[in-house]
Amino acid sequence: MKRISSIRPSPIAGTWYSGDPERLAQTVDNYLKDADPPEVPGEVVGLVAPHAGYQYSGPVAGYAFKTVQGRHFDRVVVLSPMHQYMPHPLLTSAHEAYQTPLGQIPLAEDTLAEINTQLKGETGIQLIAVSKDKEHSLEIELPFLQRTLSDDFKLVPIMMRDQSRQLARTLGQILAESLDSETTLLVASSDLSHFYTEARANELDRLVLGALDDFSPEKLFDLHEQGLGQACGLSPIATVLWAARAWGADQVTLLDYNTSAAVTGDRSSVVGYGAAAITRPD
Repeated sequence: MKRISSIRPSPIAGTWYSGDPERLAQTVDNYLKDADPPEVPGEVVGLVAPHAGYQYSGPVAGYAFKTVQGRHFDRVVVLSPMHQYMPHPLLTSAHEAYQTPLGQIPLAEDTLAEINTQLKGETGIQLIAVSKDKEHSLEIELPFLQRTLSDDFKLVPIMMRDQSRQLARTLGQILAESLDSETTLLVASSDLSHFYTEARANELDRLVLGALDDFSPEKLFDLHEQGLGQACGLSPIATVLWAARAWGADQVTLLDYNTSAAVTGDRSSVVGYGAAAITRPD
């Protein structure tokens, strides 16, 4: 993968979240303070968090990140969809670090190189490094990580255009083999159903969250094939589940759920947001 010696500038600071460092830090801290997630059993190895603008999904995201507040991880893998068209199945950043108003997060270049080598050997697919991408769904999780985790960490950013079952399973296995489960956090970035009435969104989201609660990446894809798997980051979620399972995780705790109607008041067309923690026994 070819890298450029520069920092990825944020294309969403000032719109999706505040561009002012103090205000952004206070906003994230308030979401974490207000979150009251249920107790999770065991050790958190993975999270599912939404990725809309903070005013819409920030309160739900706070529930996910609250479960790892104060912990340290050497590396954090953030898996997200890629909403813009690019003719490649899997993408990462060509930059050396991501920039948010809260500072820079360096990439774990050695880890990305190892993942890329395994991917190419097993599937023929490579991680394509792109510069100055405008993908919001990966970056939106970063200020939460910066305010939640106790120390600096390196980032493993992967954006998925190919959301097929086989690639998600293979990528999950490669992540499990390439990373130290004791020092790595997995984060799946995904919203749920889009632009249904709130009543219908609740029905569809209940199915996806039920499959997640069952720790079943297979069921997530079954729902998708039936036209019922309404999650833009379905493959990132499934990939994290497969990787976490290989690390001994055996339980998902659903933490919070809401829709955009909580902010807009418009129940005729909503987006669903869910938060979950994936754990293994201590």
